[in-house]
Amino acid sequence: MLYFIPTPIGNLEDISLRVIRILRECEIAICEDTRVCKSLVNLLNERFDASINISKFIPLHTHNEDDFFTNLSDDFFSKNVAYMSDAGMPGISDPGVSLVRYAQKNNIEYEILSGANAALLSVVASGLCDKEFVFLGFLPNTGRDRSLAIQNALNLAYPAVIYESPKRILGLVQSIANLEPEREIFAIKEATKKFETKFKEKAKNLVKTLEKANLNGEWAVVISKSDKTATQNITKDEILSLDLAPKVKAKLLNKITGEDVKKIYDELIKA
Repeated sequence: MLYFIPTPIGNLEDISLRVIRILRECEIAICEDTRVCKSLVNLLNERFDASINISKFIPLHTHNEDDFFTNLSDDFFSKNVAYMSDAGMPGISDPGVSLVRYAQKNNIEYEILSGANAALLSVVASGLCDKEFVFLGFLPNTGRDRSLAIQNALNLAYPAVIYESPKRILGLVQSIANLEPEREIFAIKEATKKFETKFKEKAKNLVKTLEKANLNGEWAVVISKSDKTATQNITKDEILSLDLAPKVKAKLLNKITGEDVKKIYDELIKA
């Protein structure tokens, strides 16, 4: 049996009793970063006397994904196997999604356990969302792709959730303020941890606040929805007709279709 295990996003006490019970039953753990998973298991054993005895930790990330699936034996999932995210729900901004697809394709029984999620937490804390929102995860780090992604977030008819690093959080808010200084933004850092901090201001004011703030920690940002958005959304054919690089087109198509970016890109360059 394959279990997808959510992990705390900051506060260890957010672990569930069910997660601990399932981890006790698992012999193998698949992890994006084995060091993070081993550390979590050690903490659970020390703090809660969890008695988790996983014998083998196996890495799964973007750099070894092909080799990982190629080398899987037929009886690998005859044992209880846990896939553990580094933080939060597995499969969201996380390589666990490829394991879900593998399980579906190969009729492997799997179960997703419920748990903490930074995107949902930030949406609820923001007060900017009644129902619908768009999750964008981490934006491209630099260049034209990043500029396009920020403009896309500002054009959406729903609040947009973005994950950001301490090195780029101020730059993100500055970019938004340059384009739409009156746009309301909510930002939360170190969610569920001791030094959790929340900010909610117009973009132009938030820039000034963050310039004086300690930016260390993990950030989630919620951008209020656009008041100017038309109800008609751009279509796949319209994106294909644009004079853009295949890489940019692939990322835009991913946002509206949910298909894998690499697969879309390969199809575009073959066309």
